[in-house]
Amino acid sequence: MPSHRPGQRITAVKPITVPAPGRDAGLQVKVTAPTAGRDLPVIVFSHGNAWSMDGYAPLADRWAAAGFAVVQPTHLDSRRNGIGWDDPRFATIWRVRIADLHAVLDGLDGILAQADGLQDRVDRERTAVVGHSWGAQTAGALLGARVFDADGAPGEDFSHPAAAAGALIAATGTGDSLTPFAAEHLPFMRPDYSTMAAPTLVIAGGKDRSQLSTRGPEWFTDAYHLSPSPKSLLTIDEGEHSLGGIVGEEAAETTDEDPARVALVADAVAAYLLDTLKVDGTAWNAFAQRADGTWSVSDK
Repeated sequence: MPSHRPGQRITAVKPITVPAPGRDAGLQVKVTAPTAGRDLPVIVFSHGNAWSMDGYAPLADRWAAAGFAVVQPTHLDSRRNGIGWDDPRFATIWRVRIADLHAVLDGLDGILAQADGLQDRVDRERTAVVGHSWGAQTAGALLGARVFDADGAPGEDFSHPAAAAGALIAATGTGDSLTPFAAEHLPFMRPDYSTMAAPTLVIAGGKDRSQLSTRGPEWFTDAYHLSPSPKSLLTIDEGEHSLGGIVGEEAAETTDEDPARVALVADAVAAYLLDTLKVDGTAWNAFAQRADGTWSVSDK
């Protein structure tokens, strides 16, 4: 069994370059993992728009301390690449993002070999994909979600067999609720969750109001309500889009800074994946029993 000791020492290795032919810029990742333990489950994490492998340390560090090996790629839309919404390449970045996660999963052994020989300490059969915001839509594609085209037909299947489970944090809702700006500039934000069959935890903030949607916070629960079982939903009543600061406590996007809320998000994902990946079958139920009236859990 893997070693899961919250608070244990962790280490991070970066940058590690991943083969990704045809990409405008090289694909680089960061790997964070505990310094001890074997048969570690893996989390591949997709960041939100403009971020990079250097963001979301509050999540990655806590997951590593809980016994996961965490792999964070830097997507092409990272602000360090200077590709804005008015760049002609932006329209296809959503596909590049998905390709990035495929490249990471396909090349995972090589990546982990460059992280102090970590490939001998992980369990490849226990691999999950997790994402926040745009990264949640990216991760969802590997879990089976598709994208509706302009005529309302579901697009191609981007699911990956190695993605055994996942977690979507502040995931895009249905595309018929996009604002005119979003419909024009972000037409790919039209997810079809009806085919997302993989076990998935959806996390939504009760005060998350997107400037890209005409709906309120419930927009971010579509991934739960419109997908087949098995799914779980964590709703954090006071959470906004950064859910306390998961991207970083001092980041401009953190509008509701609360370290305890960040820890809640990290612990929820860890508990759900430990349970779903059959590492600890009591973890999710034990987590749900901690509900204190400021957050709630639903399962289907």
